[in-house]
Amino acid sequence: MNLTDIEPKIIWKNFAALNAVPRPSKKEEKVIAFIKNFGEQLGLETTVDEVGNVIIKKPATLGMEDRKPVVLQSHLDMVCQKNNDVEFDFETQGIEMEIDGDWVKAKGTTLGADNGLGVAAIMSVLESSDIPHPALEALFTIDEETGMTGALALKPGQLHGEILLNLDTEEDDEIDIGCAGGIDVTATQSYPQESVAGTTLRIEIKGLQGGHSGMDIHKGLGNANVILGRLLYPALEQNLQLISIEGGSLRNAIPREAIAVISVKNAEQYLDAFSELKAEILEEFESLEKELSISIAQYPSSEKGISVEHSQKIVLALKSAHNGVYRMSPDVADLVEASNNVARLALKNGELKILCLTRSSVESSKMAVAEQLKSVFELAGIKVEFSGSYPGWKPKPGSEIVKVMEQLYEEKFASKPHIVACHAGLECGIIGANYPEMEMVSFGPTIRGAHSPDERAGISSTQKFWGYLKDILANIPKK
Repeated sequence: MNLTDIEPKIIWKNFAALNAVPRPSKKEEKVIAFIKNFGEQLGLETTVDEVGNVIIKKPATLGMEDRKPVVLQSHLDMVCQKNNDVEFDFETQGIEMEIDGDWVKAKGTTLGADNGLGVAAIMSVLESSDIPHPALEALFTIDEETGMTGALALKPGQLHGEILLNLDTEEDDEIDIGCAGGIDVTATQSYPQESVAGTTLRIEIKGLQGGHSGMDIHKGLGNANVILGRLLYPALEQNLQLISIEGGSLRNAIPREAIAVISVKNAEQYLDAFSELKAEILEEFESLEKELSISIAQYPSSEKGISVEHSQKIVLALKSAHNGVYRMSPDVADLVEASNNVARLALKNGELKILCLTRSSVESSKMAVAEQLKSVFELAGIKVEFSGSYPGWKPKPGSEIVKVMEQLYEEKFASKPHIVACHAGLECGIIGANYPEMEMVSFGPTIRGAHSPDERAGISSTQKFWGYLKDILANIPKK
């Protein structure tokens, strides 16, 4: 079966067309042009603002002119992750998709259902001629995944909708009314290089699941950078010199793989300690990370490393930096309030970079985590910068649109939806800063494994989501 044969055909047709266009974060020129052309070909008013956000306006259908105007919103960019054994260029190639039972997935890469299915749904509404809806503003933002710069650059007065429907959550039985804010923590330092005095070894960690650094942070999944720190710690007794490290990639993805090249004075003693610690780690993750692989071997290398003293400080900082859940919300059941992801660790030619993404639904605890990380890194002599800070979205459970959606869900599916807040960065909080009176809700089809090559989208769930979206548009309250 081809993707375009799946119901609802209009969604999968538009998703396939979108996924044929490369759209990495911060490199969205092609997809911006694609969406702009889509709106113009429909004869709809289409504008692109100075940063690349696309807004397409569609008048209300007959009889819906007295309803509150609605903003339909999704982001154009996608997280670009692939398995190590897959050759793929996200800047030039379209995503290669396949059907696996009730799931659509990609061949060894992220699928882009986050947030491509939301984009495809909005495209489908815009091109439809038989879906009742109020006046619409379709807002396609850029760079949501690596800074939310599109939402941050959105100016007051650009939108006139009274209700915003964000189509960027990943459980089809949830109505999301709040989210976490975030801040990027970047630690860097330059070190003089010197010849290494011991045996050179190569450590490799691979096979971890990875996942979304917000939505999956509470699951206890393995973080390759954290595991690497544990494995390097016993080497401090053997005059450890770090030569190179490559761990993780994007801030919003839990690291799946890490490689380190090191030098130690007494390799035999370290290998014994390594073997014992490896067995303990594999046992810890036995039920959760079934594909986890940890290996070490002598490595022929003439590369220089950094001093024993500097290597020690880096490892101690890595061991001390908080990773995972920092605090659960005392007000919302089962909601992670604050967390951190030690996302990327790189050391090459004496240049160190550590990238973290700190999230929280409460501004004070967000900064508490960030400042704790800053303190740890600065104690190790590593410079720290904060950037990309964005606010959370405070829940308003009693809003009119939430009540409408809750009632529609119960009538349509004979069960109650979960009214939730999520530990991910949605653009609603940022948009709400400029549009404080706008009612906002986020929902979407079920997506699994977002931000990893295991990402997959539910086919039957997408059918459910599409029918629900159409019913919501037909039942928007009057002005």
